[in-house]
Amino acid sequence: FRCKSHLQSHQRLHTGQKPFTCSDCGHQFIYKSHLVRHQRIHTGERPFTCDQCPMAFRHKSNLRVHQRIHTGERPFACTHCQK
Repeated sequence: FRCKSHLQSHQRLHTGQKPFTCSDCGHQFIYKSHLVRHQRIHTGERPFTCDQCPMAFRHKSNLRVHQRIHTGERPFACTHCQK
């Protein structure tokens, strides 16, 4: 690991230590970024907005999937019927 903090963060996977706790519901997390993402449930924050329509999302990955509606991209196909 390039940084001691990265090693310490990784080691939490093995120890089960979850030092980041949600002040609203008490849910605990290994990573601070996961806590920040979780807290959007309580705040209602939806920082990822579609530039094609008024939809907004809590998670960037959900925005990416949504944008396929506008682009027509369908990256996954059934191996049985190709639909």
